[in-house]
Amino acid sequence: MEQSIKEQLLGMAETDFQKFTAALIPNIDNVLGVRLPLLRKLAKVIAKGDWRTYLANAENDYFEEVMLQGMVIGTVDAEIEEMLRHVAAFVPKINNWSVCDSFCIGLKFTINHKETVWEFLQPYLASDLEYEIRFGVVMLLDFYIEEPYIDWVLRLLDQTKRETYYVQMALAWALSICYIKLPGPTLAYLENNSLDDFTYNKALQKITESYRVDQAAKQMIRGMKRKTKGKR
Repeated sequence: MEQSIKEQLLGMAETDFQKFTAALIPNIDNVLGVRLPLLRKLAKVIAKGDWRTYLANAENDYFEEVMLQGMVIGTVDAEIEEMLRHVAAFVPKINNWSVCDSFCIGLKFTINHKETVWEFLQPYLASDLEYEIRFGVVMLLDFYIEEPYIDWVLRLLDQTKRETYYVQMALAWALSICYIKLPGPTLAYLENNSLDDFTYNKALQKITESYRVDQAAKQMIRGMKRKTKGKR
C-alpha cells in the first residue's frame, strides 16, 4: 500500500508548487509539491480502507507523506482512546508549522471530547520541545477559546516556554483569537502577563490586523505596545 501511495504522491507533484511551498516552510527540504486538496482527497480514500495498517507502516520521507498521515487521523472514526494513541504517535513527526496547524484543525473529534482532549494536551503545553508546544497551543486556539475555558487557556499560554520562534508566533496568534472572541478577559490578561516583548507585541499586531476588531479597539491596542531595547 505504502509504495503505491508514494507513487501517487510523486505523480501529483508540481515543480512550481514545490518551489512555492518550500519557500513558505524554510526549515525543511523534503517537499514534493502536492496541493492540499489532492492530499485531502487521498486521505479520504485511505480512511475508507485499512487505515490502521497504513498508519502503522506509513513512511516519512516527504513532507506530503507526513501531512497525509495527519489528515488520515483527522478523517477516520474510532474510539477516543484509540484516536489519541494515533495522535500521540504522530506528534513526534511534526517538524514544521504547516503540518502542525493542518493536523490540529483536522482533529474535529475534540469537539465531542473536550475534557478528555484537554487533559491529553497538558503534557504538550508543558513540554520543552518547540513543535510539541506549538501543537498544544494550536489545539487550544482551534477548540478551546470559549467561555468555560478562557481563563485556563490564558493561564496556560502564559506558562508555556517560548524561547523559539514558532512557539512565539503560535502564542501571538492564539492571543489574537482570544481577544477577538473574548476581549474582556483577554484584555485583562494583556495588561498583566509574563510574555516576552516579541510575543506580546506580535499578539497586539495580530489583533490590530484583524477585520473583526473595530478601529477604536485597534487604536487602544496600538497604545499598549511595549518599547523594546535598542528601539525608540
